[in-house]
Amino acid sequence: MTEHTHDHQFLGSAHDQNARRTLWVVILTLVMMAAEIAAGYITGSMALLADGFHMATHAGALGIAAAAYAYARRHAGSSRYSFGTGKVGDLGGFASALILGIVALSVGVESTIRLFQPGEVQFDMAIFIAVIGLLVNIASALLLGHGHNHDHHHEHGHDHPHHHDNNLRSAYLHVIADALTSVLAIAALLAGRFLGWVWLDPLMGIVGALVIARWSWSLMKVTAGVLLDQTDEHVAEEIRERVEKPGDARITDLHVWRVGPDAHAAIISVVGKAGVDLASIRQRLVPVHEVRHLTVEVQAG
Repeated sequence: MTEHTHDHQFLGSAHDQNARRTLWVVILTLVMMAAEIAAGYITGSMALLADGFHMATHAGALGIAAAAYAYARRHAGSSRYSFGTGKVGDLGGFASALILGIVALSVGVESTIRLFQPGEVQFDMAIFIAVIGLLVNIASALLLGHGHNHDHHHEHGHDHPHHHDNNLRSAYLHVIADALTSVLAIAALLAGRFLGWVWLDPLMGIVGALVIARWSWSLMKVTAGVLLDQTDEHVAEEIRERVEKPGDARITDLHVWRVGPDAHAAIISVVGKAGVDLASIRQRLVPVHEVRHLTVEVQAG
């Protein structure tokens, strides 16, 4: 029987493509990060230095994302993992969210200090480097965003739009957060250069930190839910309806959880009348396409 030999590869539909995109973004980010940190020290710009360190933590987080893809792919067929390695991406996403939260805190604290103790800034060079940084962010967002949207379209095709690859999502959010801080840095530097508003530089740092912190929190909630095997109510409800609607069976125990970007596992205990057997219950659940790993137990009612 095929049930005894099924695999546990729940890696998502665009796994390798997404991994390649993530790697390119890591390389781009690393190069730009070094340039921004160096220029931040040379010019004395807090906005540029914060943007550079922001990119540094993101390069680390994106590195985690790339490593997670590689690990998930390498161990996809391993029997050491009960339900495969599909959740490695969520683990990477959770780690990225934590890093993002720490970045938000550090940028906020440093910006607050600079608000009361402004320093000398070489605005022209700082603006030039910040603009290049923004262009790199836009290029990275386009690279990752295409894969991000691919996941959305794939899921829309299955009438279940709110699940996607959290590993890619975290990488995408990092790049968007970088682009935001680059825009804020440029705005602050321009205002400092042409209007003399030196206080705007650290103020923009505080605003950016608050926005990034909010993103970090939302991503942490989503990925933690997957890592803790949170019940997917949408899929659970569909299973209950298909099993119980004919009126000859009742679910006594139901577990439904995510095991990969677009895969769920389910364990179902059913009490049924005469004629209800494993084959009939499995047949009823064939349309529930989200469930890729199904365990059914049937008892006579």
